[in-house]
Amino acid sequence: MHRSWSPFVIIQSIFFAFNLCNALYGPSSPVVQLTPSNFKSKVLNSNGVVLVEFFAPWCGHCQALTPTWEKAATVLKGVATVAALDADAHKSLAQEYGIRGFPTIKVFAPGKPPVDYQGARDVKPIAEFALSQIKALLKERLSGKTSGGSSEKSEPSASVELNSSNFDEMVLKSKELWIVEFFAPWCGHCKKLAPEWKKAANNLKGKVKLGHVDCDSEKSLMSRFKVEGFPTILVFGADKDSPIPYEGARTASAIESFALEQLETNVGPAEVTELTSADVMEEKCGSAAICFVSFLPDILDSKAEGRNKYLEMLLSVAEKFKRSPYSFVWAAAGKQPDLENRVGVGGYGYPAMVALNVKKGAHAPLKSAFELEHIIEFVKEAGRGGKGNLPLGGTPVIEKTEPWDGKDGELIEADEFSLEELMGEDTSNKDEL
Repeated sequence: MHRSWSPFVIIQSIFFAFNLCNALYGPSSPVVQLTPSNFKSKVLNSNGVVLVEFFAPWCGHCQALTPTWEKAATVLKGVATVAALDADAHKSLAQEYGIRGFPTIKVFAPGKPPVDYQGARDVKPIAEFALSQIKALLKERLSGKTSGGSSEKSEPSASVELNSSNFDEMVLKSKELWIVEFFAPWCGHCKKLAPEWKKAANNLKGKVKLGHVDCDSEKSLMSRFKVEGFPTILVFGADKDSPIPYEGARTASAIESFALEQLETNVGPAEVTELTSADVMEEKCGSAAICFVSFLPDILDSKAEGRNKYLEMLLSVAEKFKRSPYSFVWAAAGKQPDLENRVGVGGYGYPAMVALNVKKGAHAPLKSAFELEHIIEFVKEAGRGGKGNLPLGGTPVIEKTEPWDGKDGELIEADEFSLEELMGEDTSNKDEL
C-alpha cells in the first residue's frame, strides 16, 4: 500500500531540507557565524586567536564536521573563538583567502597571516592546535614582539583565477610571461602548495603573471593542456602554443627564482612605437604601468637624421627598462593635438616627454633636458611614484595618422598666383585708360 503525501507536507519537507542544507549552524549555536559585514570586527580586529571554518552548505564533509566544530566551540569558549563562514554565500570573501575546497579551516592570530589547520577533524586535535597558537602568541607578547589586536587584513593573492572564458584573452594573447597552476580543490599537495603559490604571486607582482585553474570546474582546460596530475604547473612564455612544465621545488623561493630566469629568456626586444591611432594607444599604454610618450620635432626641423638619433636614444632607454612594465611611444609635433593639450606639451618646444598613467588618468612632464641621462633618471623617478603628478583631465582623442616613412620631409610649395588673384580682382574687365 502506497502512502499518500499532501502537497503541504511535501512543501514543508522540502522547506525543512532546504533550511537544513543552508544553515549548518543555527542561531543558538556556540559557533560564531561570520559575514562580510562582521568579518573584520570578529576576526581581523580580534585580540585573541580565532578559528574559522570556510564551508559550503551542500558539502557532505562540512555537514559531518558540524557537531565536532560546535563541540570545539564549547570546549574553547573563553579561550579562543570558533567561527564559520558560508563560503558559498560569500564567494568573494572566501576567494580573498584562497579557499579552494571545503571545509577549509584557517587560524587567525593578531598581527599574523592566517595559517591552515591540516590536522584531524576531531575536537581534541583542533583544541590542541588552537592552544599551540595561543602559546605562540603569549610567547611573542612576553618578548615584546607584538601588541595585541591588529586591523591589518591578510593580503589577497595576486594569482589570477583563470577559466575557459578568460584564459585565451588573458594568457594566450598576452605578451607577458605567465606561470599557471592547474589544481584540484581536494588535492592535498595543492593545499600544501597554496600558501607558497600565493607568496610567489605577490612577490612577482608587476614582473611575472601567476594564475590558477580549478580543474574540477574547468575540465575543458584540463583536457586541452593534457593535465593528468595535481598540481601541474605550466609556463606560457614567448611561444604560448607550447607551454613547458615547471618541475622545480614547490616553494615560493624556487618558483620566484625560476620565474625570473624565464623572464630573462622570454622578454621580447625593446620597442619604441609611433602613436598613429587609438588602437596603438590602447595596446601600448592601456595596460602598461607607465607609458612614456615622446613628442619629437617636426620632420622639417630635425630631418630624418635628427629624428633617427632621437629614436635611437629612446630605444636605448627602452632596452634598459625592458624588464619593467613600461611602454615607450612617440608622436611627431602637432600630430596629436588633443593629447599635447592635455599634457601641456608644445608651448615650450620640442622634443618633450611625459610619463602617462592611463588607468589613473595622471601624467608628469620631463622638466629637464631631453638627453639620455636625464631621461633615464626621469624613468627611474616615475617608477618610484614620481613627483608632481598632474591630472590628465579625461581620455585624450588620438588622431589616426600615417606612420613616418623614414624620409626627410618635403616642403609643399604653394601654386604660383598673381597679385590680382590675391586681391580678388578680375583685371580682364577693367576699363582701359
